[in-house]
Amino acid sequence: MIPTKEQQAEIDANKRRYEQLKSAGQASAPRALPGPTSRDGAAINSTAIFAQETIPGGWYWTTRLNAGDAIRILNRSGTSCVSLLAWNSSDPSERLNHADTIKVQWTATLRKGRVILSDMGRVMFGIVEDTSFMHDTLAGGSTAATNAARYGNAPTRNTRDNFVLAAGKLGLDRRDVMPCINLFAPVSVNVDGRFAWNANGREAGDFIDLRAEMDMLIALSNCPHPLDPAPTYDPQPVDIVCYAADPAAGDDLCRTASAEAIRAFENNDIGFKRAAR
Repeated sequence: MIPTKEQQAEIDANKRRYEQLKSAGQASAPRALPGPTSRDGAAINSTAIFAQETIPGGWYWTTRLNAGDAIRILNRSGTSCVSLLAWNSSDPSERLNHADTIKVQWTATLRKGRVILSDMGRVMFGIVEDTSFMHDTLAGGSTAATNAARYGNAPTRNTRDNFVLAAGKLGLDRRDVMPCINLFAPVSVNVDGRFAWNANGREAGDFIDLRAEMDMLIALSNCPHPLDPAPTYDPQPVDIVCYAADPAAGDDLCRTASAEAIRAFENNDIGFKRAAR
């Protein structure tokens, strides 16, 4: 559709307003974010670990995490993609919202110090360690159709169907499966507005640590990303380590990285106080 002169003027005005708000939000960030975590750094104290799992290639995994618990997802092969969904375990109508995670923080790039938000403006995860910064918040997970387009009619598992099964195990159903965030998926957007795949954006040993900021139900799917150009379907195992983390203190990086993160954590604090009454 070609916009009319009036419509184009409205689009341009909205774009200018967006850029003004974005500039103001980014300028108010009180702290600079650090670089990637070293792949041989951020060792986990063995006494803090309470669960370890391996998700085979193509399969899914579910768990419950309490606020203050953390999960490390290790991409041991450097070729895997792990898709993430999460729900508030007390009220699953509150759920991970990839769009708000992008909009509120003015960036589609997730990295150490950023947060992952719910659709109620609260923090679900703080990203406390991250070696790659290569996570996709835009393209979504694989489906039967995307797998068929890339791999033909060979039987393969996909993220959409994995999440429907995972939701069932958590007492939810397909209506509760929303758009996901893809970890270890080096997707970017080029100057033409098209998705691009950075083949060198993943390495063996990459990991990300997500600290739960509320009690949650979590589903992970270990299937190739729909934009991964690998011609064969060959997902590799990923390792999961659940451990007790330090709670987000007042000067925690995730809590203070931006004005938007500060407000989102305040929303969490209000919710916790109400729940404790």
